[in-house]
Amino acid sequence: MDEDAVFKALADPTRRHLLDALFAKDGQTLTELESGLEMSRFGTAKHLRVLEDAGLVTAVRSGRNKRHYLNPVPIRLIHDRWIDKFTEQQLSALADLKKDLES
Repeated sequence: MDEDAVFKALADPTRRHLLDALFAKDGQTLTELESGLEMSRFGTAKHLRVLEDAGLVTAVRSGRNKRHYLNPVPIRLIHDRWIDKFTEQQLSALADLKKDLES
């Protein structure tokens, strides 16, 4: 996984909107995804390509259409690598405090 590509993909609000749309209803076509944006079909396709290159979206041909599916694994890996390690100490401290206050 290319973490830089994932961060780049997540940095753009339009791409985050597309990820939210796929989270709400997975397997949408370009036409369906484009309808929720104020941009051209070409612009939407470019954003989807960045998401695909980062591994956040996979596309599967279905007849004449391509259906796009969310792949949450790269986001989870980023979470585990960059967020969990910074919150673990605080969560442990809160758990210890709770235990001390209850005794």
